[in-house]
Amino acid sequence: MFSFLNPFRSHPVFPFQRNDGGRESAGFKGGAGDCVVRSIAIASGLPYLQVYEDLRSANASYADLRNDKLARRLNQTGSSPRNGNHRNVFHNYILGLGFEWVPTMQVGAGCQVHLRPNELPAGVLIVKVSKHLTAVIDGVLQDTHDPSRGGKRCVYGYYRKK
Repeated sequence: MFSFLNPFRSHPVFPFQRNDGGRESAGFKGGAGDCVVRSIAIASGLPYLQVYEDLRSANASYADLRNDKLARRLNQTGSSPRNGNHRNVFHNYILGLGFEWVPTMQVGAGCQVHLRPNELPAGVLIVKVSKHLTAVIDGVLQDTHDPSRGGKRCVYGYYRKK
């Protein structure tokens, strides 16, 4: 497993590689809150546009079936995977791609696992942290920015490729 020890920190941090998951080559420009699409595209190897369209369709279907304010609001505002995905939708989508969910946090237990190489397994992971998903591939954090907060970011759980 890869890790680097920063002389200003007392714990190892993941090496970081900038990766937009194919977003730019798919023709998308500017900033977006599309971490779900990017992390899935990176970890699964699927084209960004395919993941985007799959999630767009699944989010719309989910909003039509649900009878709650959030689902209706997302559907009425033209929600797209670039600005939000319902967790049930992306969770089931990721599981359908052959990943398994490994929870790392329990209610009231506090943070037990951080976004650090010595606290996560090797392999292909999609890691859930607060308000963000990121990909870790063979010990390298791959995202448009480093979300680790210097190894202090708490991990809620991760999807591991079976």
